[in-house]
Amino acid sequence: MEQTVDSQYQGERDAKDDLYLTFTIGSEVYGIGIEFVKEIIGIQPIAEIPDFPEHIRGVINLRGKIIPVMDVRLRFRKPALAYDARTCIIVVDISETSIGLIVDRVAEVVAIPVQDIAPPPEINRRETSYIRGFGKAAGEIKRLLDLPILLREDAALSLKNEGESV
Repeated sequence: MEQTVDSQYQGERDAKDDLYLTFTIGSEVYGIGIEFVKEIIGIQPIAEIPDFPEHIRGVINLRGKIIPVMDVRLRFRKPALAYDARTCIIVVDISETSIGLIVDRVAEVVAIPVQDIAPPPEINRRETSYIRGFGKAAGEIKRLLDLPILLREDAALSLKNEGESV
């Protein structure tokens, strides 16, 4: 009986490992592992932080917890756009730290099996080390992000927000 439960859990875990929340920045589609996603919220007032890089927009108060927010569009060196009703903040948890990712639009959750993920090209790999690979789903190519690397490379997000409240 215990082996059946373990096998069943392993199957659920593996299925979740193939799931990605996709979002757009302009016409480009990106995906992050669903295991990192805590929630998706609409854009809300952001308190700026002086002397931080432009793509770190500031912090938000999410139910009493202070969360730093990164504008993914700016992080990827795309031109700034005004936020609108479809702009979202994807709240992710990495190593017990919550971070908000501002994206143009949230698209959908898609399953992309590992065999449908191609590694990124080695050209200029240092610039794009946060790209885990390119997933093929529904006739489109999705740029799959290695979220821990993307956020680790961004030293400005070293804010710890465990249990901080306002």
